[in-house]
Amino acid sequence: MGMVFDAITIEPSKKADAVVIWLHGLGADGYDFVDAVPTLGLGQDHSIRFIFPHAPTQPVTLNNNFVMPAWYDIFALEFNAPEDEKGIREAEEILGKLINSVITQGITSTRIFLLGFSQGGALAIHTALRFNKSLAGVGVLSGWLPLRTLLLKEQHVANAKIPIFMAHGSQDPLVPEKMGQYSCKLIKEAGHEVDWHSYPMEHTVCLPELNDIGKWIQECLHTT
Repeated sequence: MGMVFDAITIEPSKKADAVVIWLHGLGADGYDFVDAVPTLGLGQDHSIRFIFPHAPTQPVTLNNNFVMPAWYDIFALEFNAPEDEKGIREAEEILGKLINSVITQGITSTRIFLLGFSQGGALAIHTALRFNKSLAGVGVLSGWLPLRTLLLKEQHVANAKIPIFMAHGSQDPLVPEKMGQYSCKLIKEAGHEVDWHSYPMEHTVCLPELNDIGKWIQECLHTT
């Protein structure tokens, strides 16, 4: 695996002063959520740069070792299943380098969001809670908390107060909502506040959810 993620970048009409890094789900690519940006209701004059990284391709155990875009390997989508700790930490390191590269381009860390869908959401929350500079917020869409037994020991004080948006489909057949709810409970038990949302949908995103994400991003930016 190379030490950078290729990515699609969408610049705002005026100079960017905030960044959303949005991670796709297993088997998708960075283009997956490009079309979601106009549905966030940010207005024409927003100053948010969107970065959509592509996951590297690798064999995925869950899918009979089929090679596909994946942030790390998944053995099974169950809470007590073994996890690809090495792959998760490698992806965390690369994502951290991407965040730091955004900071070196002049964006303050407290105006950088991590957002992710499904496996991308798992990587987003894992990375955000351990990152050593305060971030604007982290959004987990139809995702879960990986390496959950290590969070208390590894979470970084810099993001003790990070705004957390968690959303899930109540009819999700792939990542059951109870997996998201249990993740939310563990994150709260680790001392974080979580803004939880449930939508009547399967393993996808919906327009009301995207509207809520847009409002949440704007609220977070107005308080930083």
